[in-house]
Amino acid sequence: MRPRASLLAAGLLLPTAAHAADGAVNKLAVAMFLGFVGITLAITFWAARRTRTTHDFYAAGGRITGFQNGLAIAGDFMSAATFLGISALMFEHGFDGLIYAVGGVAGWPLVLFLLAERLKNLGKYTFADAVSLRLQAKPIRSLAATGSLCAVVLYLIGQMVGAGKLVEVLFHLDYDYAVCVIGGLMVFYVSFGGMIATTWVQIIKASLLLAGGSLLAFLVYRHFNYSFDAILRGAVANHPRGIELLEPGHLVRDPVSAISLGTTLLLGTAGLPHILMRFFTVADAPAARRSVLFATGFIGYFYLLIFVLGFGAVALVTHDGGYFDPKTNVMIGGTNMAAIHLAHAIGGDAFLGFMSAVCFATILAVVSGLTLSGASAISHDLYANVFNPHATEQEVVRISKITALVLGVIAVSLGLVFEHQNVAYMVQLAFAIGASVNFPLLFLSMYWRDLTTWGALLGGIMGLTTAVGGIILGPTVWVEVLHHAAPIFPYKYPTLFALAASFSGSLVGSLLDRSPQASAERAAFAAQFVRSQTGLGAEAASVH
Repeated sequence: MRPRASLLAAGLLLPTAAHAADGAVNKLAVAMFLGFVGITLAITFWAARRTRTTHDFYAAGGRITGFQNGLAIAGDFMSAATFLGISALMFEHGFDGLIYAVGGVAGWPLVLFLLAERLKNLGKYTFADAVSLRLQAKPIRSLAATGSLCAVVLYLIGQMVGAGKLVEVLFHLDYDYAVCVIGGLMVFYVSFGGMIATTWVQIIKASLLLAGGSLLAFLVYRHFNYSFDAILRGAVANHPRGIELLEPGHLVRDPVSAISLGTTLLLGTAGLPHILMRFFTVADAPAARRSVLFATGFIGYFYLLIFVLGFGAVALVTHDGGYFDPKTNVMIGGTNMAAIHLAHAIGGDAFLGFMSAVCFATILAVVSGLTLSGASAISHDLYANVFNPHATEQEVVRISKITALVLGVIAVSLGLVFEHQNVAYMVQLAFAIGASVNFPLLFLSMYWRDLTTWGALLGGIMGLTTAVGGIILGPTVWVEVLHHAAPIFPYKYPTLFALAASFSGSLVGSLLDRSPQASAERAAFAAQFVRSQTGLGAEAASVH
């Protein structure tokens, strides 16, 4: 590694003081942080007064415009995994970290052309409404809810880890307490504000994140005389791997892992329940299409900024600065905090405070959307449509609030267990569930007339079992959490295998199903197709 003095002389580093190693609390950062919490609490109280019905709680009354929803969807997608996790992967692995950025954008055309309009026309509050329209409601809703909950919990882990580390760095608060604070705020926002509060927090957060990320990238560019080549040269000079930083193969080492990761990123977006749920907050199908168009533009632009931030962090956040523990030479807060330290290195305490508040807003908004999605899976899909079809709106909303509390406890507990995992990687496990279970179920129910309840159940159970089994028996849980010597399942990403199991189970199970119920379900496909195109004909499509 090149000495710090020579890097300063070369103009590749800023001569800035350390901000965290001395243990002092950044009062300006804390003030901005608390200020945002106050704003979001005010939004929640405002939204609580406007949340009067179940439709308000789950879908914001369908009053969100296409532009607003696109910004909210982008806010959902630009989570801690994007800002903190991907920049951390680039900080550690260089070029390979870009796979997550490129793959994250690639799935949105599928959502636009295959799902957005049809999902809005077929569903009511969740994607389970759409997949159960012509199939038997109780078993299909149970399967969809289970897949949604698995994806939500895995997604929540990454957000909780990112939030806990952020609060730990800013307040010098123990990580365990930090995660508990985040969990409490998450439950409060969902329980009182519902989708209205969650949407507006997302809109504000997405606007701040886009503005803050743009400013941070601009400042990095300006420091390097507006030359991306200079940023790369600074990163290569500073990283232990040197020029290998710009070469592939350090993070994904074999073809199977590469294909499985690509499949996870491409199809996982189209199976994330908290993303799919947002298409029900707009008035009609054209607004749903506009939502995706706006979201794709915002997300694509932000991922371009991540290129600059990731390599900029390598160039400016050094082992010889104050961003690493002098005793262990480990980055304070872990590598997930690389982008936060970059904000201080390039802009001082004031900019650190702003970006920390924005990052916290990012996490808080995403976990609120995730919790609401998980709560709706329990209260709407299971309680109101499986266990108690005659439940009142007040009962359903009450179950949602109880579920939000339970999910908060689960998220906090798992956030403590997975403290040292990269947040981007943890989120990809949620993508794996979405790609392996939710996407096949949704795609086949909309486009394949021969899908039957038996086939959907067989495929969904096979996909879910393979995905969850691969995650538990793979390197992340089996080795890094449970501390076994070697994984039973050798790949980090089980999507390729789980997706094959899901599709093959659905195809074989449906083709072999010759029951009268299966015949009625096939006949109902035409009526469902009409409704997916026009939004009309719900009664004709139902076979149960």
